[in-house]
Amino acid sequence: MEIFSEIYSCYYRVLRHLLSSQNPLTIKDIYNRICQEGFEESLLSIIPKLENGTWNLFKKEGQLYLSKLSPFFTTPLTDLEKSYLKALLSDPRIGLFLEPTQSEALNDMLAHVPPLWQQEQFCCYDRFADGDPYGDETYRRNFRLLLAAQKNRLYADIDYNSPKGNRVHHYYVPIRLEYSLKNDKFRVLALEHHHQKRRKLEILNIDRITNVQLTEKTLSPSVDINSIIRNSYYKEPLKLRIINKRNALERAMLHFANYEKNTVKIDENTYECLIYYNQNMQTELLIEVMSFGPMLTVIGNERFLESLKGRLKKQRVLYHLP
Repeated sequence: MEIFSEIYSCYYRVLRHLLSSQNPLTIKDIYNRICQEGFEESLLSIIPKLENGTWNLFKKEGQLYLSKLSPFFTTPLTDLEKSYLKALLSDPRIGLFLEPTQSEALNDMLAHVPPLWQQEQFCCYDRFADGDPYGDETYRRNFRLLLAAQKNRLYADIDYNSPKGNRVHHYYVPIRLEYSLKNDKFRVLALEHHHQKRRKLEILNIDRITNVQLTEKTLSPSVDINSIIRNSYYKEPLKLRIINKRNALERAMLHFANYEKNTVKIDENTYECLIYYNQNMQTELLIEVMSFGPMLTVIGNERFLESLKGRLKKQRVLYHLP
């Protein structure tokens, strides 16, 4: 499976841009490009392989790195890549990001390619069964409108049924779409519009949204969306210690991929991962941490540790454990 973690993740895109550069790069230039286009933990995988020559893609002259490839190199699809793409097209979620004409064109192009896997080969044993209705036309319409609003910083007129059964009607700016693997649901982080210039960040489950209408009003470019999201987090992040046995580090990065995090190497097989979250994320994050396995240890913060202890005590009572 290494080919898929290397080629189809952000590593491939970052390296393609680095190798396309016609100018020599310093290690600081490479660091900055990785941080801009990848994840912070990508540094842990990419930088060592470039420095020790495992990925023999650059020629080093002093402190400068020069690409060994022409800036105009092409990368035609292999049969394996085509087979991988054909398998992705069978995932009902991909239709949310493609127009019907795009899906039809891609399926025609790959009509004679066997898929790398079939959806029925997967058995998700640790996931809720009431996932989002990806084939429902109202859901698909709302999703695409939210995606368009997020890309263009547009205000959207949204009708929403709250978990308590109340109908909510507000103007929001969708600023981020997230997917929960545990719940098999998409949600949107949205800024609620207030005339008093207060901005309230809310998390809305997309399957609870009944109607979306785009407006012509846009969020000011001066508004820093990332700062608003970060300001919603608790001041102290969750701190995890990961022992990298049985590929635990890679599994943890995938397991917690939808959270903002920072990972540093402590020693040869130990890493420390900081996960930033807010109150709305805590319950789901708690369940995900508990389901990970013994290679992960929670070492902070106190708020999360108390919640973890409380949940473990309830499980002991539920299962009559000593």
